[in-house]
Amino acid sequence: MASSQGKVGRETKKIFTVKVQPKSSKQELVRISETEFRARLTSAPEKGKANEELLDLLADYLGVPPSSLRIIRGETSRTKLVEFTGPSR
Repeated sequence: MASSQGKVGRETKKIFTVKVQPKSSKQELVRISETEFRARLTSAPEKGKANEELLDLLADYLGVPPSSLRIIRGETSRTKLVEFTGPSR
């Protein structure tokens, strides 16, 4: 499991590990630890649909805009590293 926190200028960066189950009957996001989630997605893993659904779901859970999140590893894998970059509080 990878985890990282740091401040760059006035921005905060966090990295989350997310295990994804696409084509699920329901959408669900479960926080396992400070930096780890499990996501059930209704989208199929085709043309980035499941990745887009994941970023929207994670952004909604964290209360941040989807544009502040990006997949940095695992775009075609079920285990993904997602980076959050936002203003420090």
